[in-house]
Amino acid sequence: MRPGHTPALAFTLLLAAVMPASADDLPPGITSAQLLPGHVAPDGTRITALDLRLKPGWKTYWRSPGDSGVPPQFDWSGAANVAQATPLWPRPEVIDSGGERTLGYHDRLVLPIALTPAAPGQPMGGQVAIDLGVCENVCVPVHVLLDLPAPEPAGAPADPLIAAALSRAPDQGNAALDCTLTDIADGVQVAAGLAASADPDTVAAMELAEPGVWVSQPDLRHEDGRLTATADFVGPTGKPFALDPAKVRLTLIDPQGAVEYQGCAG
Repeated sequence: MRPGHTPALAFTLLLAAVMPASADDLPPGITSAQLLPGHVAPDGTRITALDLRLKPGWKTYWRSPGDSGVPPQFDWSGAANVAQATPLWPRPEVIDSGGERTLGYHDRLVLPIALTPAAPGQPMGGQVAIDLGVCENVCVPVHVLLDLPAPEPAGAPADPLIAAALSRAPDQGNAALDCTLTDIADGVQVAAGLAASADPDTVAAMELAEPGVWVSQPDLRHEDGRLTATADFVGPTGKPFALDPAKVRLTLIDPQGAVEYQGCAG
């Protein structure tokens, strides 16, 4: 939803909280939520994953859901020895919600997360707080407080759920984007193009590696062997701002996979 605008599809919002230890008190749409033990990589990075199971017909959102939707937010301040946490997002589904296109997941989300220790070799533990949205006809903002379990012992087989989710991560494109930036009333419009062919069902997502910037659902055009994605970037001030082209990310998603392109050519 564009800041200051009313969404085309209105949802009833319910405030809910989920504590995995209390399975009888889960909010609508969720059947279970936990962090998987995962493993410690040879470089000391810990790989865990959020395992979120949804009831049939419910969905949750990708990191850049589109015009509407709530991307998950993670607070690791309650976890010990975690210097950095990086979600490794699997390719999202394209979901039609009453005529609005969003990007997210049905039924189950296994989201791998790479944890960098503050003190290498020391254990990690404690809790992570997660805020996310789940929707059917009603959208429910959910607060999840999850324990970080101990990892599997060294030499244990990799968790197949985590391995499968990692295999669905978008590929990294090596082409630089050709971008045009234009000031608009409440921000900056970015048109990002590259030489590429695409499946007719390809959709695009655009993001900015900067907090607090809302990005509209891109318009994707195919012409003369080029793809051009155009979206509005609206910052907290609701005015044009100094957008860094190097922080623009374009993801192209089709039924076979996804490819990410980072940064505009100078």
